Amino acid sequence: MRLDKFLKVSRVIKRRTVANEACDTEHVEVNGRRAKASYDVKEGDVIAITFGDKTMKLRVLDVKEHAAKADAASMYEVLPN
Repeated sequence: MRLDKFLKVSRVIKRRTVANEACDTEHVEVNGRRAKASYDVKEGDVIAITFGDKTMKLRVLDVKEHAAKADAASMYEVLPN
């Protein structure tokens, strides 16, 4: 699944266009490297997203095409910085 779609489906970022812009402006890293929106997300990937001066790190636990609001949080695990 594309990185921008994963961020939207998992509800880390509310809209796919916002997720796409975050990738384009180099605010998203996967496994320590800057990632484009088209990056293919796999289980075990570590995603770091920079929001202003704060960074959120998460590990991908599951990749689903569709997820209910209640199931979205089970797709990733938030890691300490």
